[in-house]
Amino acid sequence: MIRLLILDVDGTLTDGGIYYDSTGNELKKFCAKDGAGLMIARAAGIRVMICTGRECEAVRRRAADLKITDVYQNVRRKADFLADFFAKEGYRREEVAYCGDDVNDLAAMDLCGFVGCPADATDLILARADYICPQRGGEGAVRGLVQKILQDDGRWKDAVQAAFGVRLD
Repeated sequence: MIRLLILDVDGTLTDGGIYYDSTGNELKKFCAKDGAGLMIARAAGIRVMICTGRECEAVRRRAADLKITDVYQNVRRKADFLADFFAKEGYRREEVAYCGDDVNDLAAMDLCGFVGCPADATDLILARADYICPQRGGEGAVRGLVQKILQDDGRWKDAVQAAFGVRLD
């Protein structure tokens, strides 16, 4: 059963674009559907982590909006970071899912029991993934992955009800 979901940001939680305003602030567009999916994941007892190689205030803000406290930015070597994290926190490979879209995610993916990616991920990631979300990065792919994970292990309906009070029959 998945207990930890690790998410890349650019190209996964976003469309991969990096936008700057006239004052040099970096902007990102996040999908509300992904936010709903992450609320459902947390309601199912899944810990959510953001692990990204870049740093951006917009990521901190989105994580705070979604009450995600495991936010790690400027992580250049994700596999090294995650191996240490798993050892300290006691996660086993089969308890961890990862969602990413590009080659900088490959080594980290190899540490995880279940790997998902957006439909527009690079070819190497598409070949590595256990599940290819039908959605593109930043367009609900993370929500789709959450639904896949929870439907596969029978937690979907209860998690939706816990998150939103909606009963699925």
